Amino acid sequence: SFYMVLGDKTRLGILSGIKDLEMCAGDIAVLLDMTKAAVSHQLAVMRNMHQIKSRRDGKNVFYSLDDEHIVDILEEAMVHMVHTEQ
Repeated sequence: SFYMVLGDKTRLGILSGIKDLEMCAGDIAVLLDMTKAAVSHQLAVMRNMHQIKSRRDGKNVFYSLDDEHIVDILEEAMVHMVHTEQ
């Protein structure tokens, strides 16, 4: 479920990274300071959960959110996390 994504720091980072901009696994790995293999594994899980979608362009695969409502839920969750931490 989507809440499994919200409970995982790496997946939250991926969603935050691609919410405004389509990115490839290598760029996401650099952004999150992770290995490309670790990011690719998380991307596969998230794709199977229909949270993200992929688009191939030549040898590159670009990832984006599968549903714009995910942005709303993500932003709402971030607001609640900030309020909880204060």
